[in-house]
Order: sequence, then structure tokens, then C-alpha cells
Amino acid sequence: MLVAASLVALATVTPCVGAQSHPVPAPTVAGEDVAARIRQVEEGLLPPSIIAGQPLPTMSLAERMQYFRVPGVSIAVVNQGRIEWAKGYGLAEAGTDRVVDPATLFQAASISKPVATLAALRLVEAGKLALDESVNQRLTSWRVPESELARDSLVTLRRIISHNAGLTVHGFRGYARGESVPSTVQVLDGAPPANSAAVRVDVVPGTLHRYSGGGFTVAQLLMSDVTGMAFPQLVQDLVLQPLGMIHSTYAQPLPDSLAGRAATAHRPDGTPIDGRWHTYPEQAAAGLWTTPSDLARLIIAVQRYAAGAEGGVVSAAMAREMLAPQAGSYGLGFGIGGEDSTRIFAHGGSNVGFRAMFVGFVETGQGAVVMTNADLGGALVQEILRGISRVYGWEQFKVTEKTVATVDSARLTSFVGRYRLESSGAGRILTVTMENGRLQARLPEWLSARTLYAAAPDSFFMLEGAAQLSFERDGAGGVTAVALSGSGPTMRAIRIE
Repeated sequence: MLVAASLVALATVTPCVGAQSHPVPAPTVAGEDVAARIRQVEEGLLPPSIIAGQPLPTMSLAERMQYFRVPGVSIAVVNQGRIEWAKGYGLAEAGTDRVVDPATLFQAASISKPVATLAALRLVEAGKLALDESVNQRLTSWRVPESELARDSLVTLRRIISHNAGLTVHGFRGYARGESVPSTVQVLDGAPPANSAAVRVDVVPGTLHRYSGGGFTVAQLLMSDVTGMAFPQLVQDLVLQPLGMIHSTYAQPLPDSLAGRAATAHRPDGTPIDGRWHTYPEQAAAGLWTTPSDLARLIIAVQRYAAGAEGGVVSAAMAREMLAPQAGSYGLGFGIGGEDSTRIFAHGGSNVGFRAMFVGFVETGQGAVVMTNADLGGALVQEILRGISRVYGWEQFKVTEKTVATVDSARLTSFVGRYRLESSGAGRILTVTMENGRLQARLPEWLSARTLYAAAPDSFFMLEGAAQLSFERDGAGGVTAVALSGSGPTMRAIRIE
């Protein structure tokens, strides 16, 4: 059982808004229409793109779980401002008989960040924190080290939760069972037994939108310092309990009392990781255990606050500020996008052996949460969201139609070879072959070869994912390298054969 909220703690930090709980309606009873939509989603997963003029493929959830070696999936769908349905699929741990149901706990990974942000903003409205002052004004157990870069431009809470504070450390790999787990201060200083670098200012705050789990770890300590509370308990009191997120906890490591309800993390080959999962002391950045239904309750609450509902975890004005552009494609804690009725707030999550994503529509009362327990679950999550999008008529997550350019076989043959990736892909070999008149590309982490389709004479795309390959030539016209872009930072590979 999760720890009950502390009324004393709530009384210390709660302003006039947000004093009462904000219960979210229970799921609607699935009638024939809802049951039909569930079946359509289960049998209608969609790829990211197809060749123009070709029919949409038919892909079932069961087939794609097997293809991506994902043992378990959990889904919740929000429609008309309510949880319309929630359902689990497959196994909580491969090789066991533990099935996934809507109450199975998954690591939310970086989806921890928007939930932690709500707690921080509640403290802002209580006067315990400020969005635009230096966080060093209220940090007591540690301080962001002084830097000339931050002398005239401050490291503030607003900048931290919009990934614009100039702080380092993108993310964390957690700690396997048996490894020593560092304190928050040890994480921030990169001190043993921490396995990540120190969190420091390395660019002028406010000048670069760059994702920083390290920044959220600063925010975690800041919230604990100003309340005198352990982070899991303060978020329990300020967010989880008021929203009815009864299956959620930031407790790290996960208490033994909850371990039987938790999904196990799985490697890319679909086998369980040693110790079942990693522990994340970087709780605000990556430490939330939850369910799709609980995250759906958060989606519904934010939608209501943004529509003007008062008396919730944050005020309507603060909710609108959360969903307003702050830096890059981020508001406060959420990724944001779209316009008017298609405006969305969203976040993905990637911990060792877990992949997840949620999306909520600001105006329409719709949304969805998908959580998986495997390293290759990310692509499956996107296929599921595209299936949901088609069934529910969303504008986002649609299949892209692509046109293929005509390239003669001699030119295609010139791309055949092996290419060694540089920088972040160092040591990996991209292999390009010609099979049955079509170029095929392989990387070690891909489950199968991928067909390359020409977008231009030297540029190609794949139907799996967003990656594009642009080949480079020397002065004599020989192919010397290839750049891979579109699915993260651009990587360059040098031809070695």
C-alpha cells in the first residue's frame, strides 16, 4: 500500500488554491462502441510511413509485441474528458505467468519530470519557491557551483523545468541490484558511488534549449530543501494523492510490498534484466513508478485546469503557463505542440528496460498513455499511438505518405559497402547491401534489415522510423560517407569497404 498523505505537510505548503483534492472520474463502462474501438486499436497498429498509393498495412498488437520482443504493454485512453478504457497485455515478466493488468506498475522514466513539475509549481503558488530567482537562493544542502557563465544569467526553476538552464547531464542509467546507490548530493557532484557526471553549468543559462535530467535533480533537491520533506512523500502529498494517483510512487528503491505488482525490465532480446529493474535516486528525473490509468488522471486534471477549473493542484493561470512555450518545444515540464484544437502536451520516458509515452490534447478532452517493459518498446509505443490516432480521429501520430524517386541500378550499387559510425555511434557498423534490386541497410541494434527508398539521387528514407540517409561523394564521384538524421542527433559514418 502506498503511503498516505501527510495533512500536516499539506497545511504547510498549500495556498488557498489547491487545498482540496481533485478527484478524477472513474473509467466509463465499456459498451459495444468502446469495445469495438479497443478491437480496432488492437488490430490496427500503424507504421510511421508508407509509400504513396499503397494501402495501410494491417498489424496486430500481439504480432508487434512479438516482433519487438516486448513481453508486456499497458494502455489507457482518455476520451471526452474521462478514462474511456484501460487494458494490459502480455506478461509482467517473460517466462512467468504474471500477466499485465491496468494496476501493474511500470517505470515512467522521464515522464517523472512533468509530474514532479506539478509539485514544484504548487510550491511556487504556495510562496515556497519562485520561478525566476536563482535556485541557490533557497537551496540549503547543496548549491549550484558558481560559474562565470551564470553570473549575469541565472539558473532558475523556470529554466530548469523547461530545459533551458545551461545545466549538464542528459539522463541516468540507474543502479542495478547490488550496486551502491548514491545520495542526491552525490549524484549532483558526480561523486562515488554515482555513475553519472557532475551537474554543472556549461553554457549561459537561458541561451540553449537542451534536455537535462541533471537539472531536474537540482529541482528535486530544491523541493526537499524548502519543505524539509523526502521527495517521494512531498510529491505524494502535493500531487499523487490529490489527483487520485493511488498506484503511483517515487519511492526508490521500490518497496518490497509493491514489488509483486511491478513489471520487470527487459533487454532488447526480450530477456529480463538482472535484479528485475534498476533503482533511480534521480527521482524527479526518472524515478516514478505508475500506471497508464494514473497518468491518464493527470492528463485529465491538466486539461481541466487549462480550461479554467480552480481549486486543483495548480491554478488555471499556472496550468496555462505550463502549456505555453518556454524554450524549444517545451512548456513547464511538458513537451508541447500543435495549434488551436490540436494543441498537445506530451512526454516520453526511457529507462533501462522500460519505454513509455503519454499525450494529452489541451482542448478536446482526449489523450492516451502507453507503457512497455522492454528496451525495444519505443517503436511499439509509436505504432500503438498511431493506431489510437486513427480510431479516435486525432490529427497527430498520422502515417506519412512518401514518394520514391527513380534511381538507376548503377547508382544504387555505388552505395553498397560498410560504414563505421563516428561520435555517439562509435564502433557500430552500418552495412548497405543490394538484394533483389533494392538497397538494404543494417545496424547491429535493428531486428532486421531495412529497405532504403530513394528520396533523391543520394538521399534515402526507410519506412521504419524517421531516419534518413544522405550519402556523401568525393571530387571523383565516389561514395565516402553517409549521414543518418531524423531520429535523434545526426550521426556520420565513414565508408571502410
